[in-house]
Amino acid sequence: MRESKHFINGEYVGSVNTMPNFSPVTGEQIGVIHDGGETEVDLAVKAARSALNNGWANMELNERVALLHRLADRINERFDEFLEAECADTGKPYSLARHVDIPRGANNFKVFADMVRNVANESFTMPTPDGTGAINYSIRKPKGVIAAVIPWNLPLLLMTWKVAPALACGNTVVVKPSNETSLTTCLLGEVMNEVGIPKGVFNVVTGRGRSAGDALVRHQDVDAITFIGSTDTGEKLMTAAAVGVRDVALEMGGKNAGVVFADCDMDKAIEGTLRSAFANCGQVCLGTERVYVERSIFDEFVARLKEGAEQLKLGAPEDDSTNMGPLISASHRDLVLSYYQKAVEEGATVVTGGGIPDMPGELAGGNWIQPTIWTGLSEDAVVIKEEIFGPCCHIAPFDTEEEAIELANNSPYGLAAALWTENASRAHRVGQKLDAGTVWINSWFLRDLRVPFGGMKRSGIGREGGEHSLEFYTELQNICLKL
Repeated sequence: MRESKHFINGEYVGSVNTMPNFSPVTGEQIGVIHDGGETEVDLAVKAARSALNNGWANMELNERVALLHRLADRINERFDEFLEAECADTGKPYSLARHVDIPRGANNFKVFADMVRNVANESFTMPTPDGTGAINYSIRKPKGVIAAVIPWNLPLLLMTWKVAPALACGNTVVVKPSNETSLTTCLLGEVMNEVGIPKGVFNVVTGRGRSAGDALVRHQDVDAITFIGSTDTGEKLMTAAAVGVRDVALEMGGKNAGVVFADCDMDKAIEGTLRSAFANCGQVCLGTERVYVERSIFDEFVARLKEGAEQLKLGAPEDDSTNMGPLISASHRDLVLSYYQKAVEEGATVVTGGGIPDMPGELAGGNWIQPTIWTGLSEDAVVIKEEIFGPCCHIAPFDTEEEAIELANNSPYGLAAALWTENASRAHRVGQKLDAGTVWINSWFLRDLRVPFGGMKRSGIGREGGEHSLEFYTELQNICLKL
């Protein structure tokens, strides 16, 4: 049985209240999670404030960069431990976490450390009435104590995506991981101690959102809040952040579109859409749930995507042939199944899937669900409008470029989109007209950490990545020196 305790001021701390942690793969209890609240949050925030004031914010930059590089190296040295913990929590295949979650989670610390070291500051000269002139230059100062509220779908990767730039900029953090997936975040505390990160720089409070999460975002000694999760939760968090006028960075829901033109490379489009619709059992905020295909290739595309979906191998995470795991929890499976049923009620043609697969042995108790494809729904159907966060997509035909753009943009969300065409002019023309923070052309989930990342409309506020992360995690100060 694994025990997820809070990590506060360099030590693991328990709570009176705990909650069970269940395996998504078998449904069996694999551990307990300590359920924090105001007491633990207050201790963590105080530890973070003390560490901020007692050296971390003013540490010589090269020393801080070296520590973060050492941290990344140590994560890789303990790679198998992080891999096993991540897959125990999420149920995702080892083959996925081995190539995405763990290496990219570790690399975030190196990328953002080097970015902070190499970013340039502004400098301007200006005339003055007496003719002597003045020099203005900007400096970046840490924003302070950062609260990071992290989701369960990519727990290590998304946690370090937030924590790495925060620490690189000289802030201290209090992390609230999902109560579904605390293992790798808690394990990172051990590594922080091993490499010599000062106590209080990195703190973790585990537990439910309504207890630990709510107490953290309402704590008035938190200077800024960074969040990944649903739009409904993001709105509540933004309301809490208004008290005290704290800054927020919000990556929220999505109902992302894929647009497939007849001049696409069909093999690329099928392979890419199989990944974007079904990777991580569809539990990816950037995933594709709406697919629009030019009518002349519609039937072929549907048939080939069906074939690909039916070849996905559901199974134990450690099995190298497994390429799709379970949903995160029984309650989330119930939610996704309710959308599957709603699609049928609204008149969808079920191309494949739509239910629960038969799994052998101990896997029968897990949160398994079939990858599902629909056609035939109108654009006002519930499963077209609402984010499902499961392995499913609806495919609809279009006839003109203008219609495709209109269909793709017909959503209150605007996080990401995927565009498939071999026509370079069309790629640029259509890509720039799609209302999404990230538009992939002939690819999906390809990320350069230097570019801006974030959502439009109800998908979020702010941009992170590269210097855009530095904008959020630092305060810019102007120094004006009269000569």
